[in-house]
Amino acid sequence: MLPASSSTGVAPVTGASKGIGEQIARELARRGYGLALVARGADELRALADDLGPAAHAVPTDLSRPQDRAALPERIAALGLEVDILVNNAGMSNLGPVAKADPAAELTLVELDVAAVVDLCSRFVPGMVTRGRGAVLNVASVGAFGPVPGQATYGAAKAFVLSYTHALREELRGTGVSAATLCPGPVRTGFGEQVGIPDDEAEKMLPPFMWEQPDTVARVAVDGLAAGRAVIVPGAANRVAAALNHLTPRRLLLPMLARVHPGMKTS
Repeated sequence: MLPASSSTGVAPVTGASKGIGEQIARELARRGYGLALVARGADELRALADDLGPAAHAVPTDLSRPQDRAALPERIAALGLEVDILVNNAGMSNLGPVAKADPAAELTLVELDVAAVVDLCSRFVPGMVTRGRGAVLNVASVGAFGPVPGQATYGAAKAFVLSYTHALREELRGTGVSAATLCPGPVRTGFGEQVGIPDDEAEKMLPPFMWEQPDTVARVAVDGLAAGRAVIVPGAANRVAAALNHLTPRRLLLPMLARVHPGMKTS
């Protein structure tokens, strides 16, 4: 469930400078919520904050750095705001088999996709519980429902987010605070391009009917959070894919994934 908007309440949205994060920020703004826009790109955040109006605040932060995450609550409080909705959307991926991985890059992924989620939930959820109002939206992936050869660390990180949020949701029962996991399938955001999987390459592995636009994903995400859903998978095709990913025996699923995943072509 979503708390009512207020003049002092704010929704930190991480990874807000582009893609799903930007669209979730826009969707929340349309519904009257104040925003703390969090990402590394200061110029992009300020441009977005200017576009969204005076209730949107740019809070540039490198979430892969523990010291920067630790400073975020104080920076938001200094604006005279308290956190009502936390959106942990920031994330990254690496591509290729573990045998050829860069250890530093893998650990940066864990810091951003796993540690930042735990860190920010641990810092902001206690205040929500004390006030008896709030919501958490943690962004995972359809890949959270099964291992991903060629993106092993990414798939495992998203599985962590899904499991963590299920447990958090149960812990929060009766507190007035809710938690949900967003598990999108393929989305046209340029995210894959950053790790070497351009959309045209990804479409060879994932058919066009599975792809969603980021504004659609954002709307479905906020609607799902408002409705109190535990897991939000935008698109009927992706909900089927998530179920198959979860239920198919691993001895059958993993060889199929390994044959088609672009990350395995580097092995």
